[in-house]
Amino acid sequence: MLEVALTEARTGLAEGGIPIGAAVFAADGRLVSSGHNRRVQDGDPSAHGETDAFRRAGRQRSYSQMTMVTTLAPCWYCSGLIRQFGFGRLIVGESKTFQGGIDWLRERGVEVIDLQSDACISLLAGFIHEHPDIWNEDIGVE
Repeated sequence: MLEVALTEARTGLAEGGIPIGAAVFAADGRLVSSGHNRRVQDGDPSAHGETDAFRRAGRQRSYSQMTMVTTLAPCWYCSGLIRQFGFGRLIVGESKTFQGGIDWLRERGVEVIDLQSDACISLLAGFIHEHPDIWNEDIGVE
């Protein structure tokens, strides 16, 4: 599952964007959708990886049995999306670079699996090293 999100993150990087990818899977493990952060490419502050994957999933009867997979712990905006729509499980590639709202999601009953993937950590660390200005703008550092 994480490989799908990583592929999306690499696609975003190749487009000149921030390498964060996400995917939505059904209870049976079937891929429903995937997406990546498009904030830089589209000039859209709401175009996060999780929201891109969510929008591409289309309208679903329920999200409670679905899994959101993301290469980086979701920000508060995306954590709210996961909670609002009732995703039952979140798989996070890494939370070392950014903790996001994973503790808050756990407290509200979302199963959170944090893989601490070296591939996810390395991909984003390389981007931050090369583009600290874009990263700092993205996370709101003045």
